[in-house]
Amino acid sequence: MYRAFFRLVFARMDPELAHHLAIEMIGLAGKVPPARALVRVLLGRGLRPRSGPSSSIGVFPSGLEGTMGVAAGFDKNATAVLGILALGFSHVEVGTVTAVAQEGNPKPRSWRNIPEESLRNQMGFNNAGAARVARRLAALRRRRAGARAVIGVNIGKSRVTPLDQAPADYRTSARLLARHADYLVVNVSSPNTPGLRDLQAVDALRPILIAAREGADASMGEDPGARPTPLLVKIAPDLDDQDIEAIAALVSELGLDGIVAVNTTIDHDQGPGGLSGPPLLDRGLRVVANLRKALGPDKTIIGVGGISSAEDAHAYLDAGATMVQGFTAFIYQGPGWPGRINRALRMR
Repeated sequence: MYRAFFRLVFARMDPELAHHLAIEMIGLAGKVPPARALVRVLLGRGLRPRSGPSSSIGVFPSGLEGTMGVAAGFDKNATAVLGILALGFSHVEVGTVTAVAQEGNPKPRSWRNIPEESLRNQMGFNNAGAARVARRLAALRRRRAGARAVIGVNIGKSRVTPLDQAPADYRTSARLLARHADYLVVNVSSPNTPGLRDLQAVDALRPILIAAREGADASMGEDPGARPTPLLVKIAPDLDDQDIEAIAALVSELGLDGIVAVNTTIDHDQGPGGLSGPPLLDRGLRVVANLRKALGPDKTIIGVGGISSAEDAHAYLDAGATMVQGFTAFIYQGPGWPGRINRALRMR
């Protein structure tokens, strides 16, 4: 039914407009408890928190419902967290959020390739800014359902910030947002902010990660009972294996908690911007396998890129991912997709 609706309605709409409408509908459902409960019954289909000694997985707290979360880029401004969770995702990674609010790149900046069920975007971190998103998350956390929600926050460099001032920019975002996050992700791998991917070079990345750690620690204040917010870095699929190993070594050196792999790819011939969806699957799996070998068994690896089915998600877990995330297949397969994937993963 959804695929017919997609062909008749969403496929004829501008992709960005369709995305905004979907976010508004999901957000509205999440704000009304009876509607949220109905969505959980119809689509989340009875997912329950994990229990037992293995309930805490990597950086993720106990009580997590399932293994598949939604990747950054879907809920950029934390406006639909509860509705997204009701659909059957186990966690939400909001963002990418920047220290300075920004409009992003000129439109059009989002395109579909329907035959291969991929998306191409050149969004450029359009978001409301770290201060506003922090206020929204603080209000959400004051609600019982919001306090239970598992929320990661993905932070990026503001476009107006010169590359040599990037560490201070990330420090600001981390300071504002970390206290509201179950984990924090430093994004230096989007292809749509000029020069951003240059920051994946270890010499450039080290001060950024140190600054983000400082900001996250400052976010927790003087509370002696507060645990440090787990910190991860998100990398591109287009790095060569040597660069991936160098970033893994840096993560271990600095005591970071893990890596999110992978972002969108520029290794395509479809036009400007990063490509997501099935073409990314094979490279994403190879990157995750290489990272697990380099990082050892204890670091968290969130596998994302090209997951369309439970079999794809299983492949990421078998390659060494701790958890997985999806986005593009959700657009094409509809609101029943996350619950369906997480139920299949629970039977693994």
